[in-house]
Amino acid sequence: MAPARLRSPDAIAAVLALGPELAVLADYGQIVPPPLLELPFGALNLHPSLLPRHRGAAPVAAAILAGDRETGVTLFRMDAGLDSGPIVARRVVPIAPDDTAATLEARLALVAADLLGDVLAAWLRGEMAAVPQPSAGATLTRPLRRDDGRLDPFRPAAELERQVRAFQPWPGAFLETAAGRLIVHAARVEPSEPDDEPGRLVASGDGLALATSAGRLRLERVQPAGGRVMGGAEYRRGRPRLVGTTVPASRPEPAVRDGSSDGRPPADGSPEGSLR
Repeated sequence: MAPARLRSPDAIAAVLALGPELAVLADYGQIVPPPLLELPFGALNLHPSLLPRHRGAAPVAAAILAGDRETGVTLFRMDAGLDSGPIVARRVVPIAPDDTAATLEARLALVAADLLGDVLAAWLRGEMAAVPQPSAGATLTRPLRRDDGRLDPFRPAAELERQVRAFQPWPGAFLETAAGRLIVHAARVEPSEPDDEPGRLVASGDGLALATSAGRLRLERVQPAGGRVMGGAEYRRGRPRLVGTTVPASRPEPAVRDGSSDGRPPADGSPEGSLR
C-alpha cells in the first residue's frame, strides 16, 4: 500500500525495511525524502519533458501551450530540487499539430516505459553516468487551476487554440458568454475580419467564432454548462442572439515561468511533476 505521506518517519522506515537499492518513480505526486534519495542506485524519475525545460507539475500542457514542436521523456536521478537532478537518459517525441494533453501524455507514457526498459540494466551495472542539467533554458510549471482554462480574447487566436488542446481533459477551456459558461473542446484559427473587436462573438460561415487580438478562434466543438457536446454550428443555431455579444477578458497568472533557480520544491510542499 502506498503511504499517505512518504515523508513521515514511519513511511520512510517501512520502505527502508524492505532493503531497496533503487527507487523508480513515475506520476508520483509527493516529494521524496532524503533517505530514499540516498539509496545505493538512487531514485530515478521519469519526467515528461526535455529537462530542464518544463520542470514541475504540468510539463505536457506547458509544451503545447508554448507551441513547442517537440517534447520528450527524461530519466533523471532525483536530488533535493524540483526536477533538477542529473540526467541519465532521454527520448525526444514530436508534438503533432492536433495533439491534446491527453493524446500526448499517452504517447509519452509508452516512450517512458521503453526508455526505462532499455537503460535500467546498464544503470544498475554502473555503465551509465548521470549528466548535470544545464541551467540555461530551464522553465518551471505550476499545478494547473480551474481558472487557467478561461480564454482571454485579448490574446492571439493561435495561443487560445493551443490552450484548448493543452488543457484537455483538465481544467478544460471555456468562455463566459451571455448565455452562460461555454466549454470549448475543439477550435481552429481563422483570419480576422476588418471590423473584428477582441471579445466579440462573430458568425463564421454557419458556425461561431471569437474575435481576438490576432485572428479568430472558430469554435468547432463546444458544450454549454450542464449540456451535451455539440458542433459550433449547432450551438449557434440554438442561440442566434449570441452573435455580436462580447465575452470578458481575463489575465490569469502564467502557468510557466523561468526556472533557472536551484529548483528546490516550494515551501508549501506542492507535488513534484512526473509522468502524468
